[in-house]
Amino acid sequence: MDVIISNCVINLSADKDRVLREAFRVLKPGGRLAVSDVVTRGEVPAAVRESVLLWVGCIAGALAESEYKTKLAAAGFEGIHVEPTRVYDIEDARTFLSGQGLDVDAIAPQVQGKFMGAFIRATKPAHGCAPSCRA
Repeated sequence: MDVIISNCVINLSADKDRVLREAFRVLKPGGRLAVSDVVTRGEVPAAVRESVLLWVGCIAGALAESEYKTKLAAAGFEGIHVEPTRVYDIEDARTFLSGQGLDVDAIAPQVQGKFMGAFIRATKPAHGCAPSCRA
């Protein structure tokens, strides 16, 4: 394959490492991975993560930006780049969480800048080899 594209699916997988290894495997040397996914930045308290499940189903499996990059590199990708497309703020949280029986005023400030939609891009090296095959 030349390119793998995905829209908010990788974070729904229980075994993201396997998904990324398989993506690497099926790409031809020089092939590209281009996905849109939900990514977290910074510490997200468990209670906030659980409450936000009412807001967006994709949040539960969202990886931290640094963890996403680490997993892609471990699978063998290079040229890894995470480009935020929308960073969710307090007003987004208020809109999505209102009417859910939650203390929106307590939760909303904890969401500020923690969740974002992002384009994640990476490339399979031209030599087509994962880190484990390089000596």
